[in-house]
Amino acid sequence: MDWTPQELIAINASRLLEDRKVVFAGVGMPLVGAVLAKTLHAPHLTIVLEGGIIGPRIVPGDLPVSTNEMRCARSPMMLTDITDIFLYAQRGFFDYGFLGTAQIDQYGNINTSIIGDVSAPKVRLPGTGGANDIISACQEVFVVTTHERRRFVERVDFVTSPGHLKGHRSRQEAGLLFGGPSKVLTELALMGFDKDSKRMTLLALQPGVHVDKVQENTGFELLVPQTPAHLTGPSQKELEVVRRLDPEGVFLG
Repeated sequence: MDWTPQELIAINASRLLEDRKVVFAGVGMPLVGAVLAKTLHAPHLTIVLEGGIIGPRIVPGDLPVSTNEMRCARSPMMLTDITDIFLYAQRGFFDYGFLGTAQIDQYGNINTSIIGDVSAPKVRLPGTGGANDIISACQEVFVVTTHERRRFVERVDFVTSPGHLKGHRSRQEAGLLFGGPSKVLTELALMGFDKDSKRMTLLALQPGVHVDKVQENTGFELLVPQTPAHLTGPSQKELEVVRRLDPEGVFLG
């Protein structure tokens, strides 16, 4: 294959974004995917960054490494502050959010806080940042991550960001009336969630990947359709654009 796993994820993430929508994107792979979408097929996509920037102009080869640095603020439509950004999210203005994860379970609950027992964790992670707000308030949330058994666990060690909680209507019963994770994208597959049970469901395989490999790298039983779809590999144009955005492979190496 002529692409890295990270390039594959970023390109397929960009394909999920529709024109004339608003995406709350973090730096790194989510921002690369958002800018790629805006460049190739969604010219009216509005990118929002946590630091208070709406509609920035991101320069290829000069991607910001933080949502609070000046490279995020080139020629934006609006400069506000972090409080306003989350108020807009709570009012339902953001169509998409992007999140990464250290652990994710079969109902899309995300852990970015600790690994191990809460009272004596083996590893302490960065925590929520704005992730809890994003998964609670954006209309749809896409999770992008590497596909490993240690990440895809039957039950997360700590719920940093609530997915579909215990499945079925438990998210709504907890007072989270909309939003939540809708897609999980890895270098192996694209997954969604069953309409009723809210269990993670295999939607499509990445090029050259078989169902067995996905299941082997998942720590719980995925729901699998009889004939899974297959994603198409990156086009030459997509690869050219994504490599212009990140020529040194800082985020997609």
